[in-house]
Amino acid sequence: MSGAALGIEIVVVFSLALFLLHRYGDFKKQQRMVLFGTLLAWYLCFLIVFILPLDVSTTIYKQCLIDYEAHAQTPSVSPVLSNQTTPNTSISASKNTQRVCYKPWSYIPDGIMPVFWRVVYWTSQCLTWLLLPFMQSYARSGGFSITGKIKTALIENAIYYGTYLFIFGSLLIYVAVHPQWHLSWYELQTIGITAANTWGLFLLVLLLGYGLVEIPRSYWEASRQGHLLIKTYFKAAKLMTEKADSEENLEDVMEEVRKINESIKYNHPLRKNVDTILRKCPVEYQEKMGRNMDDNEDFDDKHNTYPTERSLSKLHKQVIYAVQRYNRTHVQWQILLEQAFHLEDVAKNETSTSRQFVHSFAPPEPVGWFRRYIYTPTVEWYWECLLKQWFYRILSVLLSLFSVAVVWSECTFFSTHPVLSLFAVFIQLAERDYNYLYIEVSLLDDTLHYLSRVRSQHPLQRTEPERARTNRLNTMLIGKFLPRPRQDQCYPQALLAYFLLKALPFTITT
Repeated sequence: MSGAALGIEIVVVFSLALFLLHRYGDFKKQQRMVLFGTLLAWYLCFLIVFILPLDVSTTIYKQCLIDYEAHAQTPSVSPVLSNQTTPNTSISASKNTQRVCYKPWSYIPDGIMPVFWRVVYWTSQCLTWLLLPFMQSYARSGGFSITGKIKTALIENAIYYGTYLFIFGSLLIYVAVHPQWHLSWYELQTIGITAANTWGLFLLVLLLGYGLVEIPRSYWEASRQGHLLIKTYFKAAKLMTEKADSEENLEDVMEEVRKINESIKYNHPLRKNVDTILRKCPVEYQEKMGRNMDDNEDFDDKHNTYPTERSLSKLHKQVIYAVQRYNRTHVQWQILLEQAFHLEDVAKNETSTSRQFVHSFAPPEPVGWFRRYIYTPTVEWYWECLLKQWFYRILSVLLSLFSVAVVWSECTFFSTHPVLSLFAVFIQLAERDYNYLYIEVSLLDDTLHYLSRVRSQHPLQRTEPERARTNRLNTMLIGKFLPRPRQDQCYPQALLAYFLLKALPFTITT
């Protein structure tokens, strides 16, 4: 099994990253470079999580071998002299009580992990600070040529990173000219690595502090069906205003595109740029503009004021942003609709005497064998109306205790004598018995606890029942929770969500 576990995990993690990319992405619409960059970024992030337990178990085994060799080099027989006069000299041999080192099943040979971690670390650094930000700016650029997109991406990143380089360079010059400090290449490399990791540590502290409280609280609130339904209504009312704002923004942008499409005819030099903008518009707008287009009219027949290439690039960028925002809010709205109607069904079925869960609307997908034979309407009623809330409450209590253990372990991390960190105590107990499997599983479980759960759903085509559900919730929200938005209203955006999405190194929006 020498190195076999490492090879198996590398293949499994790659399959996991590929599956998630296929689940949350679209291979047909996305560009190959975007898919490759996202797959590589996710793959490296997952590798760190799954390979770290193997590295720890191998390190424990190597440390045991070092301790055994150090113990073997010390003399094992020592004379014990007696002050009393006896005919015989008493000599006692101390027994070798050193334990035998057991090789873990996932042992990794020497020389592999240092190279592996260097490749993973420096590749992640290049992706985080160079490639992915450049690809994000390239995808959001309004340029019509590859050269124009690259130029825009370089300018945006130069402004962004120029500020950091100026601050870092000023501090570096101060350290270099200080008479008591002498910088070498190794120390300069260490400073650069530390500066690059500072942002990741800051983001980790921010997300960890929020998740330790929010995850247990979210499960506790999920156990209260009535409270969760009212909260969902409030979210729907808030999201509806954002959805209406995105629709109005898209209409305004499409109106500008329509005017430019009618003014720039087929033989205009900028017509190819207009066609590029039209391809980014929704299909219904493309069909509407295509019907109103008269290709027989020459652009030189009328002396109109035509837009410049720079203004078209700005409009192109506005179209990309408006369409992305429109699609995002509609997918979020569809997911929230499903959640609201499900909670309404749970509230109705709680008083049912037949103890069979009845849905208000038929599921859009056909019923599979799992729901037909195992998750029957009776089992669904017991789970949704009785067991689920108690399960969430127990899970919330367990997660709260786990959060307290994490906070305690973080506060007592530097205490080595005595060891006060709970996770360190568990690992040391498993290390004494050479229970490598427990060490790897516990480390993997602790690491996965820090990861946020992502729940997504593909947008479905709106059938007649879905239109009825949408209209019903729209009427309820408009009549009870909010007035109809005016066209001149402006609603603030979720700045924190944008900040986090901007900071994640593996997020690419195209």
